Amino acid sequence: MPEETNSIDYIMEKASGPHFSGLRSPTSASSSSSFFADANAPRQPFVIGVSGGTASGKTTVCDMIIQQLHDHRVVLVNQDSFYRGLNTEELKRVHEYNFDHPDAFDTEQLLECVEKLKSGQSVQVPIYDFKQHRRSSDSFRQVNASDVIILEGILVFHDQRVRNLMNMKIFVDTDADVRLARRIRRDTVERGRDVNSVLEQYAKFVKPAFDDFVLPSKKYADVIIPRGGDNHVAIDLIVQHIRTKLGEHDLCKIYPNVYVIQSTFQIRGMHTLIRDRDISKHDFVFYSDRLIRLVVEHGLGHLPFTEKQVITPTASIYTGVDFCKKLCGVSIIRSGESMENALRACCKGIKIGKILIHRDGDDGKQLIYEKLPKDISERHVLLLDPVLGTGNSANQAIELLIQKGVPESHIIFLNLISAPEGIHCVCKRFPSLKIVTSEIDVALNEEFRVIPGMGEFGDRYFGTDD
Repeated sequence: MPEETNSIDYIMEKASGPHFSGLRSPTSASSSSSFFADANAPRQPFVIGVSGGTASGKTTVCDMIIQQLHDHRVVLVNQDSFYRGLNTEELKRVHEYNFDHPDAFDTEQLLECVEKLKSGQSVQVPIYDFKQHRRSSDSFRQVNASDVIILEGILVFHDQRVRNLMNMKIFVDTDADVRLARRIRRDTVERGRDVNSVLEQYAKFVKPAFDDFVLPSKKYADVIIPRGGDNHVAIDLIVQHIRTKLGEHDLCKIYPNVYVIQSTFQIRGMHTLIRDRDISKHDFVFYSDRLIRLVVEHGLGHLPFTEKQVITPTASIYTGVDFCKKLCGVSIIRSGESMENALRACCKGIKIGKILIHRDGDDGKQLIYEKLPKDISERHVLLLDPVLGTGNSANQAIELLIQKGVPESHIIFLNLISAPEGIHCVCKRFPSLKIVTSEIDVALNEEFRVIPGMGEFGDRYFGTDD
């Protein structure tokens, strides 16, 4: 475990956000060990690219994002830091040098820097002296791995390799006259240049480069912000999206059909109770039922709805939605039966089928029983199993449903905890199916048990673990 994970700040940071646990593929002990290494690796940071014309307000936008993400570790990497230092001949003709051309930047070093940060390593970013037009030879800026990396510069969208490292691309769009006025003020005050040289450089290099390189890269942006830092609404929406993405488990980014219900202290507390090996059976069942109800309600939210109008007791019209009528549940015996009461409590009179998978070794599962509604092919199916481990039993149950005519996209798999191996196993084979879970655990161990897990759920729930 990294040294930083021992700190109180790290523990509190992890506890305050959405909580996830892990997973592992049932191939061999060696592959299981390698997966443990992956599971404990640093989570991938969220990389944001911010581009736009010179003096468009890129830095202001970045500062506002950083301020609003104060509860996350955020680093800013400026493309300007990666200007190539001018040699003696270039310095003699500095007024003829185009600082707004892609060749003015050391893109290879920029790539290396961002790739290291994404992998969790610290880097030393060069410091560029805009008055001397050279890099400082004996000083660097130390940048540590963080939750969010903001890469800012006029040409950060120009190179496809750099764009591919970004999770979000923002283009700051500001009127040309405003940008020119800001450029004059900045270069005269901060960079020691006179007004005539700034205007000459703008006409000769800056504006042509904007038209040739910067403006065409606007098409790669996911979000365009008019008026830059003055557009508070756009920045608030961007920060909200970033917070959502930071709250997602890495597997939810890989598989958009995997949904983890939003974690709260109530949910964390209930997980703490049912995972405790010393909890009484009564409390285990009580808190498991509460969690299962939340998962079921969340799963129902993914069903199709139709608009419906009703007349209220005040003789007013209320426009709402009508529930999906063609629905059934299917429990994977025996643990899945523990989720049936919650489903019945949410869906009055719902039909529930059953599938029994015989466990004869981890890879030798064999279907020995199924009892399903005759019209199941016409229904949306909520598949019930509280623990998704290797995914082998789930895959066999899903395959049976598909053979019965249920479209893959009509299946929603509900469980309390999932192992990453199981998610990989199911989602790769059935990419259109949805998985709804309350937590993703760390991994499977060599015995294919979910870690940290909650033991044999069926035995604990039905009281047959003695």
